[in-house]
Amino acid sequence: MDLRKLKTLIDLVAESDIAELEVTEGESKVRIVKSGPAPQNQMVMMHPTAQPAVQYAAPAAGGAAAVAAAPAAAEAPAAAEGNVIKSPMVGTFYRASSPGSPAFVEIGSSVKEGDTLCIIEAMKLLNEVDSEISGTIKQILVENGQPVEFGQPLFIVG
Repeated sequence: MDLRKLKTLIDLVAESDIAELEVTEGESKVRIVKSGPAPQNQMVMMHPTAQPAVQYAAPAAGGAAAVAAAPAAAEAPAAAEGNVIKSPMVGTFYRASSPGSPAFVEIGSSVKEGDTLCIIEAMKLLNEVDSEISGTIKQILVENGQPVEFGQPLFIVG
């Protein structure tokens, strides 16, 4: 297919209400799909983090979208004094080296700099997260097996 025809087809799709166009010419086959904003009736789910959760609902018949905010106290960890150990990567948080093993640390455990606090599995690799400071575990902010984001608080050490 001629490049000029292809450009014309792309412009046609972009300027119209067509979401997808498929053209077959001889042995050539071209499929053009318009990308655009997220669909109107999409529901967004968020993992609980230290920030208040917001749930978006599909627009009502009148066209207004319903938005509900959860109470901040229910989602945000209680303000504890100490240093926050954050996730160095995106992955799955594990408190122990294997399902039958005891957790690396518990609330109240004393840790030294370099002690293993947890494991984060990322792309089938198990990565140990070590303590950056010495102190006592004040809070564990993530449940075992929960997905974590880069920079997400995991522990508070005092």
